[in-house]
Amino acid sequence: MDESLKARIAGKMKIGGVAGPAITAFLGAVAKVAAGETGQVSESAIDPAAELPRFETLPDAGTGDWLNQLVLVKLNGGLGTGMGLDRAKSLLPIKGQKNFLDFIARQVIAQRERAPNLAFYLMNSFSTQHDSLEYLERYSSLARDGQLDFLQSKVPKLDAKTLEPVSWPADPDLEWCPPGHGDLYPSLLGSGLLDRWLERGLKFLFVSNADNLGATVDLRLLSSFAQSGLSFLMEVTERTAADRKGGHLARRKSDGRLLLREAAQCPKADELAFQDIERHRYFNTNNLWIRLDHLRDELQRQGGALPLALITNHKTVDPRKSESPRVLQLESAMGSAIECFAASGAMVVPRTRFAPVKSTADLLALRSDAYVETDDFRLVLAPARRGRPPVIELDSHYKMLADFDNGFPDGAPSLVDCDSLKVSGSLKFSSGIVCRGQVEFNNPGSETLPVKPGVYGS
Repeated sequence: MDESLKARIAGKMKIGGVAGPAITAFLGAVAKVAAGETGQVSESAIDPAAELPRFETLPDAGTGDWLNQLVLVKLNGGLGTGMGLDRAKSLLPIKGQKNFLDFIARQVIAQRERAPNLAFYLMNSFSTQHDSLEYLERYSSLARDGQLDFLQSKVPKLDAKTLEPVSWPADPDLEWCPPGHGDLYPSLLGSGLLDRWLERGLKFLFVSNADNLGATVDLRLLSSFAQSGLSFLMEVTERTAADRKGGHLARRKSDGRLLLREAAQCPKADELAFQDIERHRYFNTNNLWIRLDHLRDELQRQGGALPLALITNHKTVDPRKSESPRVLQLESAMGSAIECFAASGAMVVPRTRFAPVKSTADLLALRSDAYVETDDFRLVLAPARRGRPPVIELDSHYKMLADFDNGFPDGAPSLVDCDSLKVSGSLKFSSGIVCRGQVEFNNPGSETLPVKPGVYGS
């Protein structure tokens, strides 16, 4: 990459208040693009991940004091804009009036009854920080050292042809974009938290998405990881039809290392293989366990930034204006760090440890009786589901949260015995609706029709 271009990108990021490690990481990504890399991972370059260790084979946790050496981090940077939200998705009610942050805070407080030194932080974005911290003030014991979060960085959008940082005076905020959750690593380094945690004697990090309430601290997993000698452990689960487009685990043929391939890294010619859940069996839950000292050592060895796999997104600088300049948005996934450590592994975990909300269809499932609240404040699949979530498809009438709530004003129908649910057209669901097996509702007209109480399907 041209040194003058490098200087202009770094200069913009410094003026924008971005920390040094994040600048280093981003410049590394730009250099890959300038060298012609696309981040694509072809099917011919990988093998499916073979049999992996399974959660149910783990021994009891034993007596090690691992929990007092743990940092728990929840990724909380998402606004849920795909559902029409304009504040942190973690503030969205999911069971009664309880939202994601309520569940997370209560989980942490419950864990601290046995391990008072358990550390907890949110990784917020500039968009989610204020509302989230303000909400968590009701849990006064949550912040132990006066700090409850650290900030995700931002990176400049690049002109698609020249790779210059784009300028958009009409709305300068649109010159920037989030760097993906792979920014976790330079943000920890740049904030000074990584060094402070190590100085406090903390050894392990468990990180997961704030919208995944199944991702609690499991003592058997923690104990196993602490004694394994691994630097990095990814929780994976068996892929289902609902996971065809999600990132999967594979093994690189050239060096035998495990890697994570996201949909954006799959060439179009390989999409069928990517979505073959029998071939690529394991889905990344984004629940990660990391040795903090090994992370520090690898960051130092790599000059302050892990060489994470490149994810390129082609967009317009103003996403609302298709005629605005074409830009590149460069991202990275934190799970791709699995290939950065010599001692990495993966563990197949039950589906109960993976219940995220990426769409209103996911929200409908969580609000239904297909998911239940546990005594330790987790939200998990009901036992009758046998580890399989219902496959839900809602058409565009329900994409935005306001329209979704209008369609389901009395809450979700019963889905505990539902295999699949498809809803097309404008419908309004009343209370007392039970869906069993495969169920489809369709209204081809323009007028909203009511769905009356009753049992649907068989």
